This record gives sequence, structure tokens and C-alpha cells, in this order.
Amino acid sequence: MSAPDDPKAGVKTLAVRLKGAVHAQLALIANLRGSTITDEINAALDAHIAAAKDAHDLANRADEALADIERDAAARRDAIAALFGTTPPTTSTKSPARGRKATDGPAT
Repeated sequence: MSAPDDPKAGVKTLAVRLKGAVHAQLALIANLRGSTITDEINAALDAHIAAAKDAHDLANRADEALADIERDAAARRDAIAALFGTTPPTTSTKSPARGRKATDGPAT
């Protein structure tokens, strides 16, 4: 078991297939920066995820996914209540609001 301060705690290993030219360029970039290919890939992924967080269409799709999850959970609660005669807890049918910047405009 990993110690809480272990830098590898929670790390997942992923095999990625790269074209030879891409690998060579990535290795050169890492070498010139004094880093590793893994560090360069992690930096690229961090930038990609940060850009995805600002993508309005992706945020809207995430809101839709949350609403689907809430509807599915409500249906399951109702099924359990019907099966065992319990009263399901009251839930809101409105999906949780996502934190958006004021410049994002209205959610659709």
C-alpha cells in the first residue's frame, strides 16, 4: 500500500502507441527541456484538459450527462420504493448548476 505522500499514489499506467517520428520529436523535446517523455505527455494532457474545461459545448454535454444520471437514480429509487414499500427521499429533478464564468453566456 502507498504512503499518502508517495508521488506514485493514485497513478495509473497507460500504454500509448506513437508513430516513430512523433516519438523521436517528443524525445528530443524532453531531452532539450531536461525532462522525460512522461513529463512532456503529462504537460500536454494537463493543457488539453484545461482547454476542455473551457469548452462550452463540452460543459453543456456534461450538464446533460448529469441530468441523465439524476433521472436514472430517481428511477432506481422509485423501483426500490415500489419493491420494498419504502418512501424514497425527495429529490430535485433540476440538474445541479455547474460553475460557469459570467462571460459564458446562458446555458442551453
